[in-house]
Amino acid sequence: MQGKKVSHILPYDSPEKNEEDKEKFIENIDQISISGVQDKDVCIVERGKIRLSQKGEQSTHILKPIPLSRLRRVNEIPANENLTMQIASQVYGIETAANGLCFFKTGEPAYITKRFDVGTAGVKLRKEDFSSLAGLMPVNGGGNYKYEYSYEELAELIQRYIPAWRIEIEKFFKIVLFNFLFSNGDAHLKNFSVLETSRGDFRLAPAYDLLNTHLHVDDSDFALSRGLFRDGEKSEFLKFNGKANGRSFEAFAKCIGVSEKRVAEILTQFTTQYPLTEQLIEASFLLPDTKKTYLAEYRQRRNRLKDMK
Repeated sequence: MQGKKVSHILPYDSPEKNEEDKEKFIENIDQISISGVQDKDVCIVERGKIRLSQKGEQSTHILKPIPLSRLRRVNEIPANENLTMQIASQVYGIETAANGLCFFKTGEPAYITKRFDVGTAGVKLRKEDFSSLAGLMPVNGGGNYKYEYSYEELAELIQRYIPAWRIEIEKFFKIVLFNFLFSNGDAHLKNFSVLETSRGDFRLAPAYDLLNTHLHVDDSDFALSRGLFRDGEKSEFLKFNGKANGRSFEAFAKCIGVSEKRVAEILTQFTTQYPLTEQLIEASFLLPDTKKTYLAEYRQRRNRLKDMK
């Protein structure tokens, strides 16, 4: 991490196997306000080791152990997220939050990611997720508030709040494409953010919470209820023969302001098969059968992206 050698073994047993360590993790969870279904603990790296941060201490990393859930393949969620984030960064050049896998002393994996909203010397950077930009919360949007939207409307928020939106809109388009290609059906409003720059304006934050959710739940192509377009099914599904495909994303990109030349180049990038993708899947900590399913789902989505009918 930042060029320093850090032990990948946590100085704790799994919270499910040690009551004393479990209490430490329960107390730590109370310090964090980041939303999400998975438990998230805040920690720091000190003298080459990862430890939970104390109250009043600025954390620099977020730790996500295996969630307590009845989801399919629940024990593989940390490996899934680490793999998917690495593919986004290494294969497609998407800026992502720095991340890795670590392990409890009892052997269970946990996903760890560096906080991009904490700068040098522990200075907090202003970060706003898109539910905040949209002015949506449970009190005015109901329990499903972070899903009742479209990606076209997210793009409009980028145009409204980011001065260099023409650059950032391409980054956004790539993340939406990537989420489709790798079956991330939980890319909701709180999983996109803007981050304050040194100039005092905003840019799109690095991508985070990228994983193949279809390995764990039977979800749909898109997390947002209206899908790609503001008018939902009327535009997206009736116009493009039932399912989103390459033509859907071509129309979406042009709709949100990506130039025609760049649309073609980006779609080519995302429909090209790269050996590194399969190498990263094979080298991951997923179980053999899960690796096969992950690869098969990627290939099926890539074929849909190649369909321009």
